[in-house]
Amino acid sequence: MTDLTLTEQRHVRTALRVLRTRMGGGCAVGKALHCVYSTLDKVCNQRRTVTARMAVRVARLVDMPVDDLLAGKFVPEGTCPHCGHAPDFTEEATIVDGAPVINR
Repeated sequence: MTDLTLTEQRHVRTALRVLRTRMGGGCAVGKALHCVYSTLDKVCNQRRTVTARMAVRVARLVDMPVDDLLAGKFVPEGTCPHCGHAPDFTEEATIVDGAPVINR
């Protein structure tokens, strides 16, 4: 049982995935959050609920108010919620012979 809504849990999970990508793996994130890797892995893979305690620890790690973390403000727009990777490119119009082409 958790005090967090499913949406809030999803935002914390996505933040954990982003941290795992940025910090070089789950072990580093687990160490920073003072939890074992297996717990972190279960939370990220939805085999365990996100607790308020975990949310507070993540918010402290990223130096952000808990409310902002739960609202999803930590994760940059366009970041993959499944792996935590940011997009490698930005969308730009295709130009052919000086005229923009609409991609459909």
